[in-house]
Amino acid sequence: MTTHTLQPNHTLVGPPTRGIHHLALCTDDMKATAEFYTRVLGMPLVHAMKVPAGLGTGPTNRGNPPYESVRHYFFDMGNDSVIAFFEIPKGKEPAGNRNAIGSMQHCAFVVTVEKFRALQVRLKANNIPYVGPLPQLPGLDGIYFLDPNGIRLEFACHPSEGENPAVIPMIAQTKEEAASELMSLNGIDASWLEEMTKALPAANAA
Repeated sequence: MTTHTLQPNHTLVGPPTRGIHHLALCTDDMKATAEFYTRVLGMPLVHAMKVPAGLGTGPTNRGNPPYESVRHYFFDMGNDSVIAFFEIPKGKEPAGNRNAIGSMQHCAFVVTVEKFRALQVRLKANNIPYVGPLPQLPGLDGIYFLDPNGIRLEFACHPSEGENPAVIPMIAQTKEEAASELMSLNGIDASWLEEMTKALPAANAA
């Protein structure tokens, strides 16, 4: 892994982004993928396209899959963000290993209590095997399952939050709680700990 000496950016106040615009994944069967995300998960298709010619191979490639005119479809996963798929030609790439360094181990979607129950019904009705609900982080229940591409997905629900889940307040630790784990890393000091935990409340915060 390439390592860099990173300097803190003191010009930013709060997180620099507003969350995910789109999560781009790969499939070799767009039809099956589209049916799964729309019919089973209830995520509407919002954009269907082919990547313009010339952007797959050669010097104009900007990070897209190295194939010409591949399909690229987008599905609404809620809260003004989308999950997208590129369709890789069959047999051109190996299946992914979700535990490989740099890979996505799984994608967790936050859902309300009502949707958590409804989605279990949808999975059962479509004969999609799943594991759960299982307790995850404190106060968080999760259901795990695979999409047609073998991508591991999770529905994550905070039962105490009802129909208005708030992810960060539910999972944020205190400075002391985070520090007890961070101190297990090598080569850290007090100033590093303070930098990493500056967004967290102290234990005695109201």
